[in-house]
Amino acid sequence: MADFDEIRYKRVKHAAWIGIIVNIGLAIAKGIFGVLANSRALIADAAHSAADVVTSFAVLIGIRAAELPPDEDHPYGHGKAESITAIIVSVLLFIVGLEIALSTIGEMRGGNEAPGTIALYVIIASIIVKEALFRLKVRIGKKYNSEAIITDAWHHRSDAISSIAALAGVGASILGSNFDIYWLLYGDLVAGVFVAGLVMIMAWKLGRETIHNALDHVWHEEDTAGLKNKVLGIDGVLGIDEFHARQHGHYAIIDIKIVVDPEISVRAGHDIATDVKGLLMEEESVRNVLVHVNPYNDE
Repeated sequence: MADFDEIRYKRVKHAAWIGIIVNIGLAIAKGIFGVLANSRALIADAAHSAADVVTSFAVLIGIRAAELPPDEDHPYGHGKAESITAIIVSVLLFIVGLEIALSTIGEMRGGNEAPGTIALYVIIASIIVKEALFRLKVRIGKKYNSEAIITDAWHHRSDAISSIAALAGVGASILGSNFDIYWLLYGDLVAGVFVAGLVMIMAWKLGRETIHNALDHVWHEEDTAGLKNKVLGIDGVLGIDEFHARQHGHYAIIDIKIVVDPEISVRAGHDIATDVKGLLMEEESVRNVLVHVNPYNDE
């Protein structure tokens, strides 16, 4: 278990740092070429990438806090720190979506001059990089059950989507300028507002799911059936009265009430409970198990 936790921490921390470094590079590149190409959409997209740097740092802090060992005030560990971080990132993602909508409308009112063609190539490169980051982080987040990394991955996807909107807007502006089609110069506005709505919806869904898990969400029956069958296979366990696996960030804490023969000794009951705890602790996603022993009753 300790080895798995150490590997998990290294992998998710590595993923967070990759996001930070790439976003810093993208923010700088988009900002420079946005100014050179006179592209308002690309400059706004640079601000989005800069915001991603802040959220990735928040994710890194949350991951580090979640790995702190249990203490007197937090006997069950600090696993929910990742959930809190994921909620913060979701809120920031929603704010970014709102900012995209407002800034797009504001910038389009400032003028209709078409940007330089170089902006298209920078945006295309950004889309490819952000989509690759999204897929990498989703894979790592699911493998190591990290809500914060998964939420941050969707932040990368939102950045890729906003870049697609910028691509459509810049492309429309260039076409409108080349072929004297005035209304195409407003393509950036329509695409920006549409994508901003998608980003806010994405943030809402991610935040709602994370809050659900943070409120002591328990595993469903289909998730616990296999573990229950294993427990019932232990010698001396006559039944299970209760089984609750509470999600605590990236790991679970199990509360279980087993039924044993009422005529056995306290020592024998304790040994059975120890076997139950040992069996359940073999699961990588389980951090602690609390076993209560009940005497068998015909009723």
